[in-house]
Amino acid sequence: MTTYAIIDIAGKQLWVEPKRYYSVNKINVEIGKKIALQRILLLSKIGEKIKIGQPFLNGISINAIILRHFLAPKVIVYKMQPKKKTRRKRGHRQHLTSFLINDF
Repeated sequence: MTTYAIIDIAGKQLWVEPKRYYSVNKINVEIGKKIALQRILLLSKIGEKIKIGQPFLNGISINAIILRHFLAPKVIVYKMQPKKKTRRKRGHRQHLTSFLINDF
């Protein structure tokens, strides 16, 4: 059993572990800046009882470092109406932020 937590960040819930990298929708924070994640839904440490928030845990934070902002791979959306000569091709690249979880 490992140490892990379930956090709420940028509109998503992630299962995170220490010393791992994660990517979420863009967070408006400078690169290299440390952030404290406060919205923790569940926390499990080795040798301790699992803590479950209702909805969040109070007084606990997880430290992370913002590594980079980047664009996700392009997603192509192609719409076509048969027999109408109507075709539309669009692409979209989502802005993402990568961060490293330091410790709990």
